[in-house]
Amino acid sequence: MSNSLTFWLALLGGLVLAGVVAHGAWTARKSAARAPRRAEPHDPLSTLAELPDGSDIPGTDSGSLPVAMTQPALRKGQIRLDALIDAIAVISVDNPLTGDQVLAHLPSTRRAGSKPFMIEGLRVDCGEWEAPQSGATYSELQAGVLLANRLGGLNEIEYSEFVQKVQAFADSLGASVEFPDMLDIVARARELDTFASEHDAQLAMRLHARGSAWSVGYLQQQATRHGFVPGSLPGRLVMPAQEEGAPPVLTLHFDAQAAFADDPDQASLRDLQLAFDVPQTAPELGPFKSWCAAGEALSLALDAVMADDQGRAFSPAAFAAIEGELQRLYEALAQRDLAAGSTAARRLFN
Repeated sequence: MSNSLTFWLALLGGLVLAGVVAHGAWTARKSAARAPRRAEPHDPLSTLAELPDGSDIPGTDSGSLPVAMTQPALRKGQIRLDALIDAIAVISVDNPLTGDQVLAHLPSTRRAGSKPFMIEGLRVDCGEWEAPQSGATYSELQAGVLLANRLGGLNEIEYSEFVQKVQAFADSLGASVEFPDMLDIVARARELDTFASEHDAQLAMRLHARGSAWSVGYLQQQATRHGFVPGSLPGRLVMPAQEEGAPPVLTLHFDAQAAFADDPDQASLRDLQLAFDVPQTAPELGPFKSWCAAGEALSLALDAVMADDQGRAFSPAAFAAIEGELQRLYEALAQRDLAAGSTAARRLFN
């Protein structure tokens, strides 16, 4: 009798434990489907590898393999949606979707007029947002369109185009989507564009030949000695940043037609422009000092005058005044959480 009682108690305990585990798995999956932005990662072992229709992901054993063991690595350094500069729509799905399902239905172009938009998925395995990729599984999606860039603020026509494209995307997945109010978004876009217009700056100096003109070949030779390399566009040399994918620290512009000459040693130049994009470049990189130093070095190497757009020669006092104004601009951008060189600033001032 005691042995039988022990057996039934052990069996009952096992059933209770199994019920607790099953309830925990169901709760975790339900929480993942409603996970907020920046949600804390949940236990990946609580979600099994299965497709939204309940079938197993190919390559797993009857759905018993945890998703965490089948998901691709989270992409590092990718551009993310930011509520500060994007209008974001929430796309809700009834069941998790694979990255391949999402990718198959993405809009062919992700622009609304002059504004880019992005679509992100919330990873089931780690609770992080990313651009959808093959092999991953997502419990929720969201789409966001940039509120403003150097072409202006998001307008009603552009926002309507964004809504149409995202709605069609959601419909193709059998998902529902919630958009923010158009009037509110356009008002935000107008205000952000006003701020950006008032705090945009690109410092430039003119390098004008004192005597003989320079050939394109000679210019490239001298610029290379001072850290410049050919840019992606003709008529442009750049001083690259150390960070991969970051905008160049400095840009040296010259006549693009001369760059297309059959013989670069025969094409002559008398004017150059040395510039740096203030919002695009972090002050920690010292772009202003690099700009001054490169201007002085190139003016000596090329026998050129450093001047402003009106041809007036720069003086030490002029450089000091520019540096003071630059510091105030950096402070204003930082106070708006748009520090120069940040991802948000690079996207807005683009």
